[in-house]
Amino acid sequence: MGFRDRFKASAALQPWLVGLLAGLYPILFYASNNYGLVNSWGHFWFFVGVFLALPIALGVMGLKLLGWTKTRAIQKYYLPFLGLGLFLFFIKMTLLEAPHRKITLVIILVSALYSYLLGKHHKKIMVIQFLMALMGGMSFSAQVFHHLNLSQQWKEPIDDITEITLQDRPNIYLLQPDGLVNFSELSQGYYQMDATAFQEGLTARGFSHYDDFRTNYASTLSSNSSLLMMRHHYYNNGKSFSEAIDGRESIISENQVLTILRRNGYESHFISESPYLLANHPKLGFDTANFSYKAIGYLSQGFNLKAEVQEDLVKVMDQQGQVPQFYFVQFFNPGHIHSQSSTSLGRDKEADLWQESMQRAQVKINDLVGRILERDPEALIMIMGDHGGFVGLNYTNEIYQKTQDRDLIYSIFSSQLSIRWPQQLKPEVSIPFTTSVNVFRLLFAHLGHAPKYAQNLAPDASFVILEDETHRGVYEYLNDQGQVVCEKH
Repeated sequence: MGFRDRFKASAALQPWLVGLLAGLYPILFYASNNYGLVNSWGHFWFFVGVFLALPIALGVMGLKLLGWTKTRAIQKYYLPFLGLGLFLFFIKMTLLEAPHRKITLVIILVSALYSYLLGKHHKKIMVIQFLMALMGGMSFSAQVFHHLNLSQQWKEPIDDITEITLQDRPNIYLLQPDGLVNFSELSQGYYQMDATAFQEGLTARGFSHYDDFRTNYASTLSSNSSLLMMRHHYYNNGKSFSEAIDGRESIISENQVLTILRRNGYESHFISESPYLLANHPKLGFDTANFSYKAIGYLSQGFNLKAEVQEDLVKVMDQQGQVPQFYFVQFFNPGHIHSQSSTSLGRDKEADLWQESMQRAQVKINDLVGRILERDPEALIMIMGDHGGFVGLNYTNEIYQKTQDRDLIYSIFSSQLSIRWPQQLKPEVSIPFTTSVNVFRLLFAHLGHAPKYAQNLAPDASFVILEDETHRGVYEYLNDQGQVVCEKH
């Protein structure tokens, strides 16, 4: 007699199986949809302990305890209540970061009513749970297979730049406002925004602005991975422009920029408004970060906590030693328009919201720059966006549909680059910063007095993933000269 026949023939529910099926699908559902957020051993043991071991223990031990007490009459209701209640509660946990006590109360009431009225049919629910887990397991297996077959070759240096000795070692501040568009684009296209006062204020503080600068990729993870690895990954043949591609590890754990800075005696600090880049608990390659993994938790999308980056930056600066320092400061204004059609307020309203957020970004940037220069007047400060604001689209996921509208494409990729050079380090001839993939290579060539490294640049092209009726895959959208193209990579 096979397992299925024994399962049907058995009159009693097996407590261990009730507990197992209550937690198995929620694990697989969350992991297959958020693989880039759960790929750590800490997450593995968290899910095994909370979603599997705990419900199994509650099923087995709870049934025994009820059998030893005068509450034996409610034994028959316990396992159906537990099986459905934990199943719904775990799904709630994976969908909502906040506690939402009212939803938990509803789950308890629904599960109690179910166990009293329909508990005798719980085996049918268990069959459904098993089939859902089977489908979830197939999806999760595909994610694991894709991840294990990702190419790592793009992470290898194309020359010996990681051995460079920096002759000049100023404290370096990388300020990254999410979605900050270049001044050259703000006044045209779908933005039509006057940022003259903001630009002139930065200029007065010694900043040089690099017009027409843009990113090579369309999301925070994909753009920053390329920026800090100083190489193209071409989305690693992915299907989503925001998928992980080992993105957080390539930003937070190990990359060529951190390797060069560490070799040249720098201490490095990651300071973020929210722990988006820390959400999957990557090994920390920076010396410090302003969020602890314990505080972030294991079911976070990275926006469950918020910090004041100005205050956190000052705290770290006040504790800095005598060695040169590198600060990566990330915050989420002005950001980009909503991602999904279901949350979009429409093109015009989304543009208005972005401009409001841009005003807040200007205040935050000015505050950060002021605080840095008060304490570190010889700082090298870089203000660099990670992608554009997507203004002109109804929602960001419209990017998957091909367009040849120049202004829409630049709205996706245009990003601000402004650098405040210490007086003695200001280049005599302007450095040709064009796209983010080459920023640190050109910077290190300048600080290392090694122009040979400035000759070995990656293509200044920008790439997108298209998934429409006639286009599937990774496409070059802007070529080296910034011209609109659509050529499959």
